[in-house]
Amino acid sequence: MLIGDDPASVTYVKMKRNCCDKTGIDSRFIELPAATSTSEAVSAVRHLSEDLGVDGILVQHPVPPQVDERAVFKAIAPAKDVDGVTMHSFAAMAFGLPGLLSCTPGGIIRLLDAYQVELVGKHAVVVGRSPILGKPVGMLLLARDATVTYGHSRTRGLPEIVASADVVVAAVGKPELVRGDWIKPGAVVLDAGCNEGNVGDVAFNEALGRASLITPVPGGVGRMTISVLLDQTVTAAEKGAGLPLGTAAS
Repeated sequence: MLIGDDPASVTYVKMKRNCCDKTGIDSRFIELPAATSTSEAVSAVRHLSEDLGVDGILVQHPVPPQVDERAVFKAIAPAKDVDGVTMHSFAAMAFGLPGLLSCTPGGIIRLLDAYQVELVGKHAVVVGRSPILGKPVGMLLLARDATVTYGHSRTRGLPEIVASADVVVAAVGKPELVRGDWIKPGAVVLDAGCNEGNVGDVAFNEALGRASLITPVPGGVGRMTISVLLDQTVTAAEKGAGLPLGTAAS
C-alpha cells in the first residue's frame, strides 16, 4: 500500500513489486491519494487484514503528515505483518518469541550470520532509535549476546561511543553522520541509511580503510530488507495455509 506520491516511496514500491514478480509472489498495488485521512488508511488496511486472499501486508513508509502512521500499522493483522512494523512484532523481538521480524533488522542479522561475524560478548553500537529499525536491531543483537549501546543524533560524545564498537549499525537517517575516523580498526559496519543521492549514514570512503567489513549504499542492507520481506511473506502464506514451513519456498 502506498499513500501519496513521494518519489522515493514510489521507487521502493516498484522495486518490491518487481522482486515479487521475479520470485512468483502475486502482489497487489493499493494506491491511496496524498490527501487520505488516517481513518481512510486504517479502513483500507483492515480490509486487507480480513481478506483471506492476502498473506502479507506492507504499508510503505513514511506516510503523509496528516496520517497517523502508528494507527495504520496497528490495523495490520499480526499474522500478515511481513514488514515487522506492528507492536505485536516489536514485542516478539523484544521477548525473543517467534514472530515476523522488522525487515531491515532481520536482514542485518542475516548478513552478520552469512559473514560469520561473532557477536557473543562484542560491543555493538546502534546509531538510531526508530521503532522499526534502530530499536529492534538492538534487541536482536542483544539476543545474540552482544552488548548493545544505543546512540542517536543528540547523543553527547557520539564519536567516542562509536569508536568503542566492534559492530556499528548506522540507522539515523542523516547523510554521512558517522565519519571514517569514528570507526575502530577492524570493526564491522552496517549502513542502513538511505539518503538523497544514494548516500548512506556512514562516510563510506573514509570508513572503507578502517572497517573489516562494511555494507555499501546502495546495494547492501537495502537488498537484504527486500529479501527478508519476500521470505517472510512466504512464511506467512505457509502458516496461513497450515503448511510445514519451507513447503511453498521449495
